[in-house]
Amino acid sequence: MINFLIVLAVFIGMEGATWLIHKYVMHGFLWVLHKDHHDHSNESAFEKNDYFFVIFALPAIALMYFGSLADFNYLFYIGLSITFYGMSYFFVHDIFIHQRIKVLRNTKNMYFLALRRAHKQHHKHLGKLDGECFGFLYVPKKYFKTK
Repeated sequence: MINFLIVLAVFIGMEGATWLIHKYVMHGFLWVLHKDHHDHSNESAFEKNDYFFVIFALPAIALMYFGSLADFNYLFYIGLSITFYGMSYFFVHDIFIHQRIKVLRNTKNMYFLALRRAHKQHHKHLGKLDGECFGFLYVPKKYFKTK
């Protein structure tokens, strides 16, 4: 039960970490890697922004590795949770929102539509400053508009 609680707590905490990292690292000193995600200056299937997958995967892999060496202690479950969050990010952000694989285009789900609106608002800003909606799974109430 404690391992499940660790995974759940870290997964939820990752939203705050994602907001901070996105606002202050990706839109800060590592803008050089994130810029092409906003201005679409890269014409290949991959962006420099995709390096963040590796950057964020390395700590998760290390935590799972060292946690597995210590009889699958809490480090393993922290790394597992970060991995689950990364998988969620890939499926929701890359596949659903940015349609890197063309599926789930015509959803009527209120949450997913709000998520798209919030992310579209984030991408409205092409520069590294003056952005908004830096989170991932948390969507501010104003994006749940109905017609």
